[in-house]
Amino acid sequence: MRKLITATALFSLAGISFATNGDNLIGVSPASRGMGGIGVGMPVGPTDSIFRNPAWMSQYKGFNLSFGGIIFMPEVKAKSNVTPMGPMNPPASGKSKADLFVVPEVGIVHQINDKITFGIGAFGVSGMGVDYRNQDQRLANMHTTFQFMRVIPTLSYKINDAFSVAGAIHLAYGSLDMGANMCIPGNPPTCWNAGGGQSQTYGIGAQIGLAYNMGDFVFAGLTYQSPVKMTYKRVFDSDGNGVFEDLKLTQPLELAFGLGVKPMNNLKVGMDLRWINWKNADGYKHFQWKDQWVMALGGEYKPTPKLALRAGYNYGKSPIRGGAKNPMNTNRIPSFSAPFSDFNIAWFNLIGFPAITEQHITLGLGYEFTKTFSVDVAYKHAFKKTVRATDPSGAFQVEASNAQNALSLGLNWKF
Repeated sequence: MRKLITATALFSLAGISFATNGDNLIGVSPASRGMGGIGVGMPVGPTDSIFRNPAWMSQYKGFNLSFGGIIFMPEVKAKSNVTPMGPMNPPASGKSKADLFVVPEVGIVHQINDKITFGIGAFGVSGMGVDYRNQDQRLANMHTTFQFMRVIPTLSYKINDAFSVAGAIHLAYGSLDMGANMCIPGNPPTCWNAGGGQSQTYGIGAQIGLAYNMGDFVFAGLTYQSPVKMTYKRVFDSDGNGVFEDLKLTQPLELAFGLGVKPMNNLKVGMDLRWINWKNADGYKHFQWKDQWVMALGGEYKPTPKLALRAGYNYGKSPIRGGAKNPMNTNRIPSFSAPFSDFNIAWFNLIGFPAITEQHITLGLGYEFTKTFSVDVAYKHAFKKTVRATDPSGAFQVEASNAQNALSLGLNWKF
């Protein structure tokens, strides 16, 4: 039971995820987000190209600048019947009070000459928090904040009118603060706040991209994004001995392929497929995350030369499945000292790490006010998804649900 109650402390990992495609945003710019997050297989805008497939930067001439952000509004709820004294039914229900986040973005794409284009962007790509303070003890009084940003300098090279290649460096910054009550069973139980305060860390990764444009009619793209190793120092005291332990998390390898077609000058549609290798990434594999295939579909129609209307759909099966087959404490979380059972893992995943949304619909529009200035906006809705888990005895249970709304705004200049 101590290991089970100890696992409640790990719920604090919840702050690490937007819970869209795992802990990845479906897209960073409003143009991409309005079309379901596409951008690998066809160009959707200079800013999103930096992040999604930098080889498409070769399609944009002159100097392009944009900045904006996302207002992210999750609705996260949890249920649990776990206490230090055993199951307490009916389960406690709670709603996270952390329900509004602002995510920034800025990007520059500059054509150096007919062959080479330089880009640099800074994007908040993950970041969330959950807040169950002053609620039932079965929710561990857990509260977290997390920020994850990538700064991406990149170069693209236009081989010919059809083919472009690109390489990018991903400079990552992460900040994590997590707090939760941990308890040792007793009468009364001994409890402590295991949070070690805010921890900041850095990482580095790489990306390569390929782009094919056949006469501005058929498009194709391919990207590889390397893992980014991150270690958050002294963030958690899992056994109550006063020593705060490190937490290792690696943002996983990604491979993506996309296709697009532009049958008319005012209409384009595209589809991307992305594979995210969660189960081989440090941390996530120990949380029993599954690999994820993400499909994005989107299109843009321009009824007038200045107005663009966009819509899209995004689906990725949840990497968290809620399985809890092994009752033994055989799972280890690096670099925590205590092992945990499958139900321990499912419990902190679902209450503290609810990256379970699967289906998203998106709408967007863009308007060119002048030849040099335009505005993009987008709306995303993630449908409610609920996942449940019970321990092998059937006595303990946990449940999480997650639904989301988000608004995006981007201001764009080109010279």
